[in-house]
Amino acid sequence: MTVTPQSIPDLLLITPRIFTDNRGYFKETWQASAMPNLGIPPFVQDNESCSRRHVLRGLHYQISPHAQGKLVRVVCGAVWDVAVDIRPDSTTYGQWSAVTLTAENHQMLWIPPGFAHGFVTLTDNTIFVYKCTAPYNPSAERGICWNDPTLKIDWPVTAPVVSAKDTALPPLSPINA
Repeated sequence: MTVTPQSIPDLLLITPRIFTDNRGYFKETWQASAMPNLGIPPFVQDNESCSRRHVLRGLHYQISPHAQGKLVRVVCGAVWDVAVDIRPDSTTYGQWSAVTLTAENHQMLWIPPGFAHGFVTLTDNTIFVYKCTAPYNPSAERGICWNDPTLKIDWPVTAPVVSAKDTALPPLSPINA
């Protein structure tokens, strides 16, 4: 596996080794013994979503002590995946980083606790999966509006399909982080 640090410290783009032959391919997407060496704690929950083209989900996070780290990847289709640093003491607080994850590039993004996360699908029937370091806790669930003008996220879709819940999320501020 190849690990590429991103522009914001602690975000990691992980490219697994792909073994191909005339039958298709094989890859390891997670190995318990390798993850601690990357600073990734154990996972306790897996999630999966399927979305049509231009669906935008996020920007979501959970507050401490239920904060989640996520290892995200695409099984079918493609997403433009965004992580926003909401760690109050971070020198990159309020900055975002984005990568394109596709079924074809096999890449995964490690998003540690302390980041808000969202994505927009680039194809129909995109299947997005993620491993989480903490279980979902509704009382700890928070979010930031996807089009917060202070973040200036340059989403690659002009008219995304966004849920009413995500449309109503507040802007980033020290109060909601």
